[in-house]
This record gives sequence, C-alpha cells and structure tokens, in this order.
Amino acid sequence: MRRRESTADAEQADGSTGGRSWFGLRGRIRGLFSIRPFLLALVLSTVGLVVGGSVPVIGVAGRFLGIAVAGFVLAIVWSTRRYAEAGLAGALVAGFGFVLSSLVTPLFPVVAEYGVQVAGIGTTAGSVAAFLGHYLGRDLRAGVTQEL
Repeated sequence: MRRRESTADAEQADGSTGGRSWFGLRGRIRGLFSIRPFLLALVLSTVGLVVGGSVPVIGVAGRFLGIAVAGFVLAIVWSTRRYAEAGLAGALVAGFGFVLSSLVTPLFPVVAEYGVQVAGIGTTAGSVAAFLGHYLGRDLRAGVTQEL
C-alpha cells in the first residue's frame, strides 16, 4: 500500500495526470513514423520515378511502377511495417514529379491554373503505388520467412 501511495504522490508532484497512458501513446506515435526509413523510401522512390520514367514505351505509368518497386524494396529491406514512410515518400516524389513534368508541356497555362489539382492527382497515385508495393513486399517477405 505504501508503495502505491508514493508512486501516486510522485506523479502528482510532477504534474502528470496519466503517466502510463501518455508514455504508451508516445511510444505508439514514435513507432508510427521514423526518419531513417522515410529517407530511404524517399531516395528509392526518386530513383524509381527517374528509372521508371526513362522507359520510353511505358511512359507515365513507368514512374508509378518505379515508385511501387521502391515501396516493394523498402518492405524487403526493412523488417517492420513502414506504410507511413513509403506512402509519404511516394506521394511527395510523385506530386513533385507530376508538376515538374507538366511544366514542360504545351499545357502549361492549364497547369498554371490547376496546379494544386494536378499535384493532388500525382500525390494520390504515388501514395497508392507506394502502399501497394509495400504491401506486396511485406507479403513476399512473410511468405519467404514463414516456416512450412
């Protein structure tokens, strides 16, 4: 009994109202997003966008295929779930690439007027491609590492 009272007194002295629940939530938030996998996903997505976009026959679809492959590689390399990092990196790279590619087209006046919508289409497609690639990579990793 004495030990419980001293712990409660210490929490009240610190001014914290729910120490355990706050640190549990903090740990969950910390586990949700990490900078190292995000930077790796950003580099992989950029490389995937450039390499996929350089294939002349596939065209724009190759960019998104490259971002999906980047999410797939991230899932193979990293052992934990990194959907947030893969999705954000895919969205940023695809949105930026979509806007940059539309600046050199004859449709520049349309893009100047509807730039936010164009970037929104790119970010949505990039994040979906990254999520799908990451999901497939995690599925393959689970299938390879699972015991028979």
